[in-house]
Formats: sequence, C-alpha cells, structure tokens
Amino acid sequence: MNQDILINWSPQETRVAVVEQGAVQEVHIERTLERGLVGNIYLGKVSRVLPGMQSAFLDIGLDRAAFLHVADLMPNIQAKHAAPRTSGPAPAEPASPPAGSAEAPVVPPVTAPKVLAPNPVLPIEKQIFEGQALMVQVLKDPIGTKGARLTAQISIAGRLLVFLPQDNHIGVSQKIPPAQREALRQRLLALTATSDGSPSGGFILRTNAEDADDEELADDVAYLRKTWLRIKEAALRQPPASLLHEDLNLMQRVLRDLSGAGTQSIRIDSREQHGLLTGFANEFMPDTVAKLQHYSGERPIFDLFNVDEEIVRALGRRVELKSGGYLVIDQTEALTTVDVNTGGFVGARNFDDTVFRTNLEAAQAIARQLRLRNLGGIVIVDFIDMTREDHRESVLAEFRKQLARDRVKTMIGGFSQLGLVEMTRKRTRESLAHMLSEACEACGGKGHVKTARSVCYDILREILREARAFNPREFRVVASPKVVELFLDEERAHLAGLSEFIGKPISLQSENSMTQEQYDIVLM
Repeated sequence: MNQDILINWSPQETRVAVVEQGAVQEVHIERTLERGLVGNIYLGKVSRVLPGMQSAFLDIGLDRAAFLHVADLMPNIQAKHAAPRTSGPAPAEPASPPAGSAEAPVVPPVTAPKVLAPNPVLPIEKQIFEGQALMVQVLKDPIGTKGARLTAQISIAGRLLVFLPQDNHIGVSQKIPPAQREALRQRLLALTATSDGSPSGGFILRTNAEDADDEELADDVAYLRKTWLRIKEAALRQPPASLLHEDLNLMQRVLRDLSGAGTQSIRIDSREQHGLLTGFANEFMPDTVAKLQHYSGERPIFDLFNVDEEIVRALGRRVELKSGGYLVIDQTEALTTVDVNTGGFVGARNFDDTVFRTNLEAAQAIARQLRLRNLGGIVIVDFIDMTREDHRESVLAEFRKQLARDRVKTMIGGFSQLGLVEMTRKRTRESLAHMLSEACEACGGKGHVKTARSVCYDILREILREARAFNPREFRVVASPKVVELFLDEERAHLAGLSEFIGKPISLQSENSMTQEQYDIVLM
C-alpha cells in the first residue's frame, strides 16, 4: 500500500508520521536530550590502567573518563609493554575521574587487527597501556559520577542484521523458530562470502529477518559494510577522544527501516536537515534520494493529515468508530485489553448484522491503533459476542489481514471459549503513551481519585485518632477547596458533632495547591 512519510524537525525533538490513504498509521518520536550514547563508537585514549581491578579508564571526549573492563576487550589486542600481573576478581566499576586527568603521549590510532584466538587469562596490563588509542563502543550511558561503560568488541546494528566486524561468526536470533535458523544461516553465508569463499566479518540475524528475502539481506549487508569502512577511515584521520560513529538518528532510521517500495514521498520541514538527510541517502541508500522532499508550506507539516489530533486521540482510552461503535483500550504492565462496543450503531437490518459490521470495523481499527500507539506484548481483544460461526471466521480473517500490514511481528490465535481473541505484538520501543505521558500525581496512576465526601470521612477518622493520642488546643484541617466546601455545607453537622465529642475546636483552611485526596491535620 502506498504511503507518505512526514518528518517534523525541531532542535529538541524529531517526530515522524507514516500516512496511508490519508490515515496516520504510525508515529515515531525522538527527543534530543533522551537519545543517550549507547551504540556510539569512539577512538578513545587510555588514560589509566588499573591492574588491581583489571580495568581501565579511557578519555572519549566526555566530561568524565569512561570505564573498560578486561572482559570487554577484544582477545587479539597485543601488549605494547607488560606490567606485573595481579590476581583477584574484578570489583564493580568505580566513579570515573575527569576525562584526560592522566596525561600520556598520544599514539597513532590502531587499525582493525586480525582476529586471533581468545585468551581469557591474559591480564589487562599485558593488553593495553596508557596513552594507547583504542576503538571502543558505549555499552551503558554515564550515570551520576560513573562514566560510560565501554567495550572494544564492536557491533553495528542494521535493520535485519547486526554486523560483527572483528568476528567471522554467523549467528541467528534464538527467537526465530529452530526449523528456519539453519536455512537462514546458509542464505546469509552465501550472501556474505568473499570471492574466495571465505567469510568477511560476522553477522547476527535479528528476529525481524525471519521473513526477509535475499535482496533485503544483501542491502543490509552492503549498508553495514559501508558503515564499517567509513568508521575505519575516520579512525585513521581523527585524533584520540573523537567520535567515529553515532548511532543512527530517527530521520536516518526512517530511510533504513520505514522507507520501502510502497513509499511515495518522504517530506521534511527543515531545509538544513533535508540537505543532511539527502547526503546520508546518497552515500548509503541511493534508492531513497528521489523520494526526499523539502516541505516549505505555511501550514505545519503535521497539519496536513491532522497528525497532532491523532496523537491526542491515541493517548485516550476511547476510540470512536465511524459506525457509531467504539473501542476502549486499557494498557497495563502485563497486557493490553481492547473492548469493542456497539455504542449508537443501529443501522443494520437486525442485531446480528449490527454486531458483525461493528466487529469488522473494529478489527481494522484495532490493528491500526496497535501500530499508532505502538502497543506490544500480550493483547486481549473482546469482540462483541457473535452467534454465527461464519461471522466469527470473517472477523478473525479481517483481523489477521490487517495485522499482516504491521512491520512488527504479530501472532494471533482464534476465539477462546470465553469469546476472547489473544494475540502478541513484538515490543520494539516504548509505547506512545509511555513516551508522552506519566502517571497522574493526583491519582497515582489509578485513573480515579476518592470522592470529596470519602476524603471528609477520612479526615474525621484521623482527627478522632489524633485526639486520643494528643491534647492540642485546636485541630486545623488543611485540605483542597472542594473538601473544605463540603465540610462547610453538607458535612457541617458531622464536623460540629466531632468537635463537641472531643471537646476541641476544629478549624478549616483551603489550600488550592492540594489535590482532592491530599490533606493535613495541624495540631495547634
């Protein structure tokens, strides 16, 4: 199906919408401050080697030096000088010193060495030395006083494959069914072998490569090898503590992962970013260059297809159907539930037809909402009960047809004995709701709060409890305006009765900043 991709860029955020037949199907968001460093490749300079910890600190150009443990070194790095070996287990990584705090002569960058057999007992001081330039990749972002965690075992992720340039192993994701693994491995071996039949770099087939054809695999192999060549060339030109490769940003991933044969256009509303993306496409994905367009219209690009309105609707529980029916979608930690309701749809000739037509429309809408909201994990769908078996089969067939359009892997069963449809959708990233919203401070994420009357009665019980333990001159209740108003009106008699029972005056103070469930009892 033909699709258009819209890219809205700003310095703080990049947003992408995938539109098919005028309807928004997917929304992707990346925020500049939340990108992190994981996956980035640097030419680091060893600033300190710690034999007692079998670790080292490297300057990679950040505020704090990064941490490298001996287990994350490539086994083929050879010693330039030796130091006495120390024994004992490696402790947890310590706080990092400021980057560059240990000065040492700069040595030329290392080129990609020939892979040798592992030597797990070789101590770190016999493998690297202070001042050495070493290509490393970030495993974990800096946290607090700790610098980034590094590895010298480089891996580069593509859409279908992960490239291991320092290895020759072909691996397959364990999530791919065993019956298909060997066939996939042999296909990839044939695609990656050099002219003399020997492998050139290692690869891991990712889960979403399960149904890929040879052309798609070959494109990913070419992209990954070209990326690695570019990284090696940068390592020869750049000084130590330089960034050699940054993990692809969202716009670049659009070209790699979202653009396909059915993509008609990729429109971006920034002239500068359009130029940068065109340069990236020319080098790595020339087939996408003709689809790139700079959008210069006066209206915001997302207004063309009401994308912002769709995002707002995707954060709500209720989804209206054109027929008058509606869905109720609830997302929990364990699973997502979808309830289908007829609502005001009474247009069919009889009730069975009404239910059938509502369920058919719901099957299409649910598949779209799963993509739009990026809901993953277990999904339970409660279609309206259907008495006819052919109606049930038709709804299930339509649901499977719509799910087949999803670029994320899904699995679906039939109707259970309770009339529910169970399915799973692979988790690929945070859901839209988790990215754009957080738990309500007023209700703590429950989705509801106590009534003002319930809070009033909680306060009365708390005052009685306090009166039995303390003997203040007066009790002062500080609460939300709605609770105070109820005490002054309908609950006045109960408040006065308690005051008379405990023999102490009770005063009220309204506090606008308090939520309905919040209150404080002050002993005067």
